[in-house]
Amino acid sequence: MEAITPTQQAMDLGTETAFAVLARAEYLAAQGKDIINLGIGQPDFKTPEHIVQKAQQALTDGAHGYTPASGIPALREAVASDLERRYSVNIDPSLVLITPGAKPIMFFAIMLMGEPGTEILYPNPGFPIYESMIRYTGAKAVPIELKEDVGFSFDPTKLLDQVNERTRLIILNSPANPTGGVIPKENFDTLINGLKKYPKTVILSDEIYSRILYDGKKHFSLLNYPEIRDRLIVIDGWSKTYAMTGWRLGYGIWPKALFEYAERLAVNSYSCPNAAAQYAGIAALEGPQEEVSQMVEEFDKRRDAITESLNSMPGISCVKPAGAFYAFPNIKNTGYSSQILQERLLEEKGVAVVSGTAFGDLGEGYLRISYANSLENIHIAMDRMRTLLEEK
Repeated sequence: MEAITPTQQAMDLGTETAFAVLARAEYLAAQGKDIINLGIGQPDFKTPEHIVQKAQQALTDGAHGYTPASGIPALREAVASDLERRYSVNIDPSLVLITPGAKPIMFFAIMLMGEPGTEILYPNPGFPIYESMIRYTGAKAVPIELKEDVGFSFDPTKLLDQVNERTRLIILNSPANPTGGVIPKENFDTLINGLKKYPKTVILSDEIYSRILYDGKKHFSLLNYPEIRDRLIVIDGWSKTYAMTGWRLGYGIWPKALFEYAERLAVNSYSCPNAAAQYAGIAALEGPQEEVSQMVEEFDKRRDAITESLNSMPGISCVKPAGAFYAFPNIKNTGYSSQILQERLLEEKGVAVVSGTAFGDLGEGYLRISYANSLENIHIAMDRMRTLLEEK
């Protein structure tokens, strides 16, 4: 009997290797192997209790039904107020789209702007869903090279040379997954000035790690460029900042010309975000922020430990990440490819990491190592990794 198959377009969709690594790590753990997971990109902290209590209260109070597709008004207003506090910008709550996680915003933006004959620029190495979705739409995926020697930022002059009349969307991510890089404001300044020649090119700024920065750095949002607000989409959410990955709650700030179409995609796909989670989202934004600060302080200690350890290993060098919670060490002098080292670390040493190639072809020669795990486990994992490299 002939097998049922979907469209070629569907079969060509990519995935997130981190989830495949997680599944394999959990399988090995179930077989009794001692596994330390430095592969998955989620905080290892609990959601703050006042947020959990708010969701529980919402359920007790009867928040069991559908909400507006764009989210409950109180949460959209809370998002606008939070952004005003953080960036001194005025946001119209009617242009805030609440979504089940931040990923639908990138999905919608790429779906709305990508089609055959158009081009979309995306960071490489970068979050794998960018490239996967671009190719799904039939648009040409044009990589923006992120370079290690400039902290995994981009050269704005080279980026502008890649833009043409077919460029419908430019995707930016700072602080970045998988590199931990933070794009300097002067790079944004040059880029935004150069894009005046292309007024129909939309910018998607993925700022989901906006609260996780180090060394006194403050996040610079593209919302601070009023001249591009009519063609800017900003992604942010609760998952990383408040340890709420499983709650599935994110948002996008949309230009007026595109909001209606993004909302239609929401109606056509998931109807609305989870009701109780939205009330939890209000509590997160309006409640105490001390636990966020404490989480970032703990990540900072782990960042120091992991980069120091990596830089002492044979054949490895590691730029200290400026944001997020990932190290992206250069392994080119170890003699291993990224994929082989990922596999050997997991299968032989019980350490789950993700090959740099999971984030684009320019990720060859690197690994993504999440430090969303305890200091104790990080030290053990680094010792195991050192042992493997010294055995070679």
